[in-house]
Amino acid sequence: MAGRYAPRPTRTTVRGGHVPVPRSLDTAQDLDLGLTLGPLRRGPADPTFRATPDGSVWRACRTPDGPGTLRVRMDGGRAEAEAWGEGAAWLLDGLPALLGAGDDPAAFVPRHKLLLATHRRRPGLRLTRTGLVLESLIPSVLEQKVTTHEAYGSWRLLVRKYGEPAPGPAPEGMYAMPDARTWTQIPSWEWHRANVDGKRAATIVRAARVAARLEEAAAMDGPAARARLELVPGIGPWTSAETIQRSNGAPDEVTTGDLHLPGIVGWALAGDRTTDDEAMLDLLAPYAGQRHRAARLILLSGRVPPRRAPRMTPGNITAL
Repeated sequence: MAGRYAPRPTRTTVRGGHVPVPRSLDTAQDLDLGLTLGPLRRGPADPTFRATPDGSVWRACRTPDGPGTLRVRMDGGRAEAEAWGEGAAWLLDGLPALLGAGDDPAAFVPRHKLLLATHRRRPGLRLTRTGLVLESLIPSVLEQKVTTHEAYGSWRLLVRKYGEPAPGPAPEGMYAMPDARTWTQIPSWEWHRANVDGKRAATIVRAARVAARLEEAAAMDGPAARARLELVPGIGPWTSAETIQRSNGAPDEVTTGDLHLPGIVGWALAGDRTTDDEAMLDLLAPYAGQRHRAARLILLSGRVPPRRAPRMTPGNITAL
């Protein structure tokens, strides 16, 4: 199924049609699909996300209408998209928000030379809004207290085993993640085989049991959305921020409780690698309303403190 997005009350669905990016994006000339949609990829082998050599970005999603596959690519200053599956119409309707139509890069005013330079080098950065909470929440829970390598592996194994093959002509090996009910029915030994400890598994199951209420957070403002998510035991400020940044496109929801981010921000803005969460928020205070964007630009600048210790050793729960 393919569709054409147009600024009119109805949308004409046409096989082989295209979806021009809305004008609110300051034309699509500057839109960078990799920067905008990159945060949705959970590792290079994520079965729900694929970037292909022709410049297309593919997403396999679990929408409120069912599984769907979305393909987006830039062509002549426009973003062209096609979608397949039960969730095709939902994905096409949400395309403008996904590509940052609700984001306002002009609201960000750089106050440090590093951010000014990075902001100019990355004009195509938009903050995506998926409108899907569980899709970002579950992999964020998997990333709690472990290396990203471990979390990506767990996500990959669980989605491939319990998800559905992506509808349509998606690249081989793509899957839509399981629905909420399936997450609650995964046996304890399968969590173990996927290298997920009991605490993280229990948090995901609790969240999946109230998935409908959590999905309502996608329509809330940042603080209210985070408060809704944090009602679930096991979901704290770090997890809620990582989720809302993606599901809501929240430009001010900076991540706290991260092992590395405070030191990176402190090093970039003040030359202090020992910065903690409180000091990081003080440094980002001039960017109130845009603190998440400021943190993203700092990460994109590549200015990080030199490593002084070896990487954390990955755990292996499956060996226990």
